[in-house]
Amino acid sequence: MTNKKNDFAVIGFALFAMFFGAGNLIFPPSLGRTVGSDYFLSSIGFVITGVGLPLMGILACVKSGGSFENMAGKVSKPFAIIATTALILAIGPMLAIPRTAATTFELSIQPIFPSVTPLVATLIYFFINLCFVLKPTSIIDNIGKFLTPILLIMLSLIVIKGIFIPIGPIIDTNYSNVFSNSLLEGYQTMDAMASVIFASIIITSVKAKGYKKDSEIISVTTKASIIAVIGLSFIYGGLLYLGSQTAAMYGTSITKTGLIMAISKSILGKFGAVALGVSVGLACLTTSIGLTATGAEFFTKLSKGKVSYKLNVFIITLVSILIAINGVDSIVAYAAPILQVLYPVVIILILTSLIQSLIRNNKIIAYTVYVALFISLLDTINSSVINSKVIHEFLSLIPLYNIGFVWIVPCLITFILSYVILNNNSNNKGNRTDHQKIA
Repeated sequence: MTNKKNDFAVIGFALFAMFFGAGNLIFPPSLGRTVGSDYFLSSIGFVITGVGLPLMGILACVKSGGSFENMAGKVSKPFAIIATTALILAIGPMLAIPRTAATTFELSIQPIFPSVTPLVATLIYFFINLCFVLKPTSIIDNIGKFLTPILLIMLSLIVIKGIFIPIGPIIDTNYSNVFSNSLLEGYQTMDAMASVIFASIIITSVKAKGYKKDSEIISVTTKASIIAVIGLSFIYGGLLYLGSQTAAMYGTSITKTGLIMAISKSILGKFGAVALGVSVGLACLTTSIGLTATGAEFFTKLSKGKVSYKLNVFIITLVSILIAINGVDSIVAYAAPILQVLYPVVIILILTSLIQSLIRNNKIIAYTVYVALFISLLDTINSSVINSKVIHEFLSLIPLYNIGFVWIVPCLITFILSYVILNNNSNNKGNRTDHQKIA
């Protein structure tokens, strides 16, 4: 057996790198600027959903046999296919991949080459992306290994200097529902959804180090998660704090990418801002390549080989280009309702998987998930599509509606009632949530 301390440290840094998405760095400063003097409470909320939830997703997958399909399969096999497809689309061509391209343009290309249009930059970006996805090489992996330490060092310098030498006064912005809105903002990292899809990578890494028993895998992963939580909390919390120092600075129209660039320039100077922008852009490219390949492989497998890997790559690329040219803020705006529907379902599946030893009937999970899906769909349709007075009056009767978490109480009631009624009724074949060996 290898050195255990070294093992969980190595895996912990791997987890940190996995969730240390360059595209996610635009959210904490913008949130900090919005909440102002309430930055500490806001940081807690953002870290819970932006860091804690993804790591809970990893642990939930470990306890569920190593894959999201196993987690969602407790509801039904068709639901597992639909849910997995929805997550792949969200962290792929619909949201995450276009955001990497748009972020690269606004942070890396535009500051250096202001005459280059978004369309031209996006086409070049995805051409490079295609080259690596269609003909994988070790070059991009090696670049990725160097980029994470470089980004971490630069961001640490920015955060530490910003703490000791503030760039502006922290003021009270009179922002309401700070904690709940910060929880919702943490959704935008999309790391919780990515975690349940990529959990198998971490499990494979743990098993490769000689850990075979489920208890050992869970123990090592839990310890590694602590390291990742500390690192990510420092970066996200630090950037949010720096953002709070800009509440009285710049115009109200400044974009998320413009804000982090302005902060970097104030602290590191023009060269530092450009260096950070280039590093973020390259890191976004490595993320995009991985997500594109993952999505293409998934849809090829889903079609049982009827749609080739190359064709899926081209389809994903085309969709990503069409969305990316709209810009980061537009992507973030239209991502909100999609995440508003998906996250409650993912959260319920994560939480029920963590306590699966107490649940003896899968119908308990299914009913709770379907209630989460129904309520969140209703809320999203009302807020983003039809704005129905009838639906609004119905939802307003449910606690937590005004702060964006209308699904929590109905799900809690559904879980408790179905648990009391069904938990001892596990005679039907397929109802029992038997513990599965980690794949």
